[in-house]
Amino acid sequence: MRELEVIGLQPDGKHLVCADRETGEKFRMPLNDKLRAAARGDIARFGQIEIEMESTLRPRDIQARIRAGASVEQVAAQSGMAVHRVERYAYPVLLERSRAADLAQLGHPVRENGPAVLTLAEVVGLAFRARGHSIDEAEWDAWKDDDGHWIAELRWQAGRTSNAAHWRFQRDAHGGTVTALDDTAADLVDPDFGRPLRGLSPVTRVAEATHEPDPQHTLDDYYESTPRTPEPLDEPDEPKQAPTHPNPKDKRGKPAMPSWEDVLLGIRSSGH
Repeated sequence: MRELEVIGLQPDGKHLVCADRETGEKFRMPLNDKLRAAARGDIARFGQIEIEMESTLRPRDIQARIRAGASVEQVAAQSGMAVHRVERYAYPVLLERSRAADLAQLGHPVRENGPAVLTLAEVVGLAFRARGHSIDEAEWDAWKDDDGHWIAELRWQAGRTSNAAHWRFQRDAHGGTVTALDDTAADLVDPDFGRPLRGLSPVTRVAEATHEPDPQHTLDDYYESTPRTPEPLDEPDEPKQAPTHPNPKDKRGKPAMPSWEDVLLGIRSSGH
């Protein structure tokens, strides 16, 4: 390794001029923050500048991507930085996202008739139990969209199917509200989610009714579970004899009109 000697600055003041003592060859070096930190012996600042120079992303750019929902691994792969270096800037933003996810669970789902009384966490818990899912195995997350709104996400596995639901969270003095952004999220906060469908009674064939009443049933059978014991009658067991009409014709020779009692008993005027 050859040793260089500082001989001065260029007229623009942005470059340092060095020369090789043995050959007299001159070199130019940019006078930047990294060189200044090295000259001062500031190792911490030198390492910080080195990280920034390894990537085109600045620390604020890294945090912006993490806040928008990217993972540490995704940012590292896109920027070419080491994962542990991305984590240095991502850690406070990841805490911010976790806090936003917790607050979103305390928000009240917005329905057609207004915000629900239960929180999002309570409603989702009921829906999961109705469908036989485990809420403990689900994962909550949150990030900010382009408009600056927090988006809450719930992910869970059902068999071999990966599911995800998203809500927009708006914080207020009453805990905030969450609005479903996809069909899966809308189903989870639907009041009828998981409720069994109303069953239909089997259709039975109704027998044709006859004009004659069934002598074995009375009206009391429709109101009482046990039939009453019939009370004894004061009349004799033998049926009454129908009254006879010896003169079926009146004085004018015309057939006599039957009485009202004969009509009710179904007896002809002849006595039969």
